[in-house]
Amino acid sequence: MNSHVTDPETRPAAESASKAWMRALEMTAKIDRSPSRTLAVVIDELAEQFGDAPALLSDEETFSYRQLAQRARRYARWALEQGLKPGEVVALIMPNRPEYMAIWLGLGSVGVVTALVNTHLTGAALRHAIAVARPRRLIVAAGMTGALADAMNGLDEPPTIWVHGDAETLDPRIDLAVDRLSGDPLSADERPSVTLSDRALLIYTSGTTGLPKAAHVSHHRVMMWSHWFAGMTGAGRDDRLYNCLPMYHSVGGVVATGSLLVAGGSVVLADRFSTSRFWGDIVRWNCTTVQYIGELCRYLLNAPPDPEETAHRLRLVCGNGLRGDVWMGFQERFHIPRILEFYAATEGNFSLYNAEGRPGAIGRIPPFLAHRFPAAIVRFDPAAGAPARTEAGHCIACARDEVGEAIGKISADPQNLAARFEGYTNPSDSEKKVLRDVFVPGDAWLRTGDLMRMDAKGFYYFVDRVGDTFRWKGENVATTEVAEAICAYPGVQAANVYGVAIPNTDGRAGMAALMVEEGFEPEGLRVHLAERLPSYARPLFLRIVDDLAATETFKQKKQELVAEGFDPGKMTDPLFLYDREADAYVPVDPALFEAIMAGQKRL
Repeated sequence: MNSHVTDPETRPAAESASKAWMRALEMTAKIDRSPSRTLAVVIDELAEQFGDAPALLSDEETFSYRQLAQRARRYARWALEQGLKPGEVVALIMPNRPEYMAIWLGLGSVGVVTALVNTHLTGAALRHAIAVARPRRLIVAAGMTGALADAMNGLDEPPTIWVHGDAETLDPRIDLAVDRLSGDPLSADERPSVTLSDRALLIYTSGTTGLPKAAHVSHHRVMMWSHWFAGMTGAGRDDRLYNCLPMYHSVGGVVATGSLLVAGGSVVLADRFSTSRFWGDIVRWNCTTVQYIGELCRYLLNAPPDPEETAHRLRLVCGNGLRGDVWMGFQERFHIPRILEFYAATEGNFSLYNAEGRPGAIGRIPPFLAHRFPAAIVRFDPAAGAPARTEAGHCIACARDEVGEAIGKISADPQNLAARFEGYTNPSDSEKKVLRDVFVPGDAWLRTGDLMRMDAKGFYYFVDRVGDTFRWKGENVATTEVAEAICAYPGVQAANVYGVAIPNTDGRAGMAALMVEEGFEPEGLRVHLAERLPSYARPLFLRIVDDLAATETFKQKKQELVAEGFDPGKMTDPLFLYDREADAYVPVDPALFEAIMAGQKRL
């Protein structure tokens, strides 16, 4: 059984954090000195060093370091055989498996860019993802060909489809094509010049508020992510990481896999996250670390007891999106010695790490690294949907514990690859992310779109997404803080908080869609929230649902909920309104709905 949690304020925690930062610096110090040493080159080196040691494992297939390198080289030769040039794009649609990483490593080694397409996209969303990438070839797993026919219709430049596996009616088959190619190291004549500043991948945003955007990811970012996280987590040869996150995502596909590989460890790839299968997999594969994201930890904490949930040998769980109301319960129940929470974005130019293990914080920037990762929090104007400006046109830095939008400085030095903004395939989308003349004329900063606050000790706390915060009764309401208060009430399994429009009222009224246990009573929640939230932040409407829609990386979807609002004619779910006169939540029926819409009900 693992040892219990140490107090994050103790000296050992601070010393451990310092060691983590130093390891990360040491791991990344030499990257810029070798501009042609990409991750594919590193894998070749590791294949020579570790040979038959396991690298990527799954129930379907396993690659040793040598096999991974050989498989990647076969894909490199396929790309050359196809006449693909550096900078051209191949789209990849494939579930989690070792072959996935071999494909993009091999293509990237000869300068070809791989677009990692969300495997759950269909119809117009899938068509959009392919269109913005403009691939010349598209590799698709045999079991995922069904959605392609509709998506390909209407594309101006449809790519040639190569199927991986037996799809009966579709060919050519890329798995058979690469099997006949050599896995030996590429000669100098075969390998085109590829540098760290070149693009390696296109990784898509989650698309929670619209169609996904394809972000450029350079070989430099791939190397920095892999080596920095290896240092922060203290990854080593004896480590085995469990990764059930989608490999089309930057964390699941690059950070989790790359950080263990560059340290000589191994990665177990599950096809998806399963609450019932999770702890059994951890024990069966003898894992020492886990990568999490979003609400994964909450799902596990809400699950019934599992006889194997403390039979593991985990030393660390690492990820982002672990809310403060879940942190301590998760750590105590499952006997997790260390949690490393971090904050980063695929397209972002700065990141935060909570190496001290402070519950609820997303990280901090140590003073000795402030010059390397310039970041700030600026006041945000919800009405304008943008940072507030002074009369002189400059942004206003927030005081400690004041909520504002987090921004990261974009370097004007073209040699500073780490601090540049690599942007999206659509230049106008890229420009919308950049703030100019922020503190001095001519400077440029990247908008994160996230509202944060920083405490007196320099720790950052996530408050809300810019688009999720709404205004009611003249006050700004942060949906994540309201959701955290709701989920602290016994019987609430999950909550999605959002604002809904009401005719003839200013702002938006708070509404919460709740997954609850049997026997849940709104009255108990009302009393609970009255003790924890100001009146304007307490949700006016409650909707009891069987399930809450989320992205594959566990980010909650709000659009459909907002569109349905509080109209009982659009749903069969139980609906409640907080009635001020009765000081209670009352059911919303069609008559009450009409009274609200006609302005006849006092809210």
